[in-house]
Amino acid sequence: MRADHAGGPAARAAELPVREGEGLWTPAELAEVRAGLEEQIITLRAEIAASATQIAEGDTSEGAGDDQADAGAKTYEREHELALAYNSQDLLAQIERAVQRMEAGTYGICESCSRPIGKARLQVFPRATLCVTCKQREERR
Repeated sequence: MRADHAGGPAARAAELPVREGEGLWTPAELAEVRAGLEEQIITLRAEIAASATQIAEGDTSEGAGDDQADAGAKTYEREHELALAYNSQDLLAQIERAVQRMEAGTYGICESCSRPIGKARLQVFPRATLCVTCKQREERR
């Protein structure tokens, strides 16, 4: 948390942007979202570590005597495990970035248009970096 910010986390919650018609963030709401993100970080780090171990152990099973079907199945399984590991690492980076934005006081600001993302959207999807309008525009491309 930033030491230079007067009032600490409670003051910071109320300073986060919200869309018109939404109530300001309360310290409890922000703490709840942050706790959920931090729980996901712990879970993902454990999954990534387990996956890395599994992938590394799979390297030793490259067996001589495998027929083409066995070799193909092992290759497919390994590529699938690697894809899942990369997805988990990407998700972890997104979640860590959301926590960093909270600490920086920029949580809830759309990275495209700089308008509020919306408190309700962030409560449902706390790692969102774009408002609904900008996200829809991005998905149409």
